[in-house]
Amino acid sequence: MSAPQLVVHRDKELMAQAAAARLITKVVDAQAARGRASVVLTGGRNGNALLAALGASPARDAIDWRRLDLWWGDERFLPEGDPERNATQARAALLDRVPVDPARVHPMPASDGPYGSDPEAAAAAYATALAAAAGPEDHGPVPTFDVLMLGVGPDTHVASLFPELPAVREQDRTVVGVHGAPKPPPTRITLTLPAIRAAREVWLLAAGEDKANAAAIALSGAGEIQAPAAGAYGRSRTLWLLDAPAASQLPRDLYPPASP
Repeated sequence: MSAPQLVVHRDKELMAQAAAARLITKVVDAQAARGRASVVLTGGRNGNALLAALGASPARDAIDWRRLDLWWGDERFLPEGDPERNATQARAALLDRVPVDPARVHPMPASDGPYGSDPEAAAAAYATALAAAAGPEDHGPVPTFDVLMLGVGPDTHVASLFPELPAVREQDRTVVGVHGAPKPPPTRITLTLPAIRAAREVWLLAAGEDKANAAAIALSGAGEIQAPAAGAYGRSRTLWLLDAPAASQLPRDLYPPASP
């Protein structure tokens, strides 16, 4: 378990741009070290803002896009191409603008895919794909992702792990179906906390005053069942990227004065 580190930016636009620059550096370093990199994407307004900033950055060309594996932390169980799907939004924000290898882009199954309306079967299939991508060096059923990004909801949810719901309690499976989510749509697929914790680095994104209470709760020592964001951490680093409004309820000594 890595203790959380915080970086607080002036506003959400600067946060998105700085996070995109940070991600470029991380991917380039991983590719230089191991010949490839793997990143888990997140949806929502902050995840999509980061992807859009990455797409607009001239430095994006430093990444060898054909040696990058892309996964998702969760997905809305909707038909392929639905505008509410995280994969659809990621393609519009970034993926259709860069030379990714389609074979290395791994969206979660859609509700009109081969598993039909069965999110549990779709989740099991995604777990199988993750296990197939894991090598002996990963020591587990999922790859050791270089960066796994998560948006933080106002209720402290991350991915589609909502407070008190069964998915946040899951310790054995790496991917599960979610039913009755309090945020629409109610049916989803999500990585579990054990899968999230396989990542080298976990980045939690929170921008806006509506995220201030969630950040304060998750960083105050709350339990992961009541505050799933508190249970999301990386093997070597856990990084909270916030804007000033989202950090407004945090004690100032939690983050360095040099935070831009």
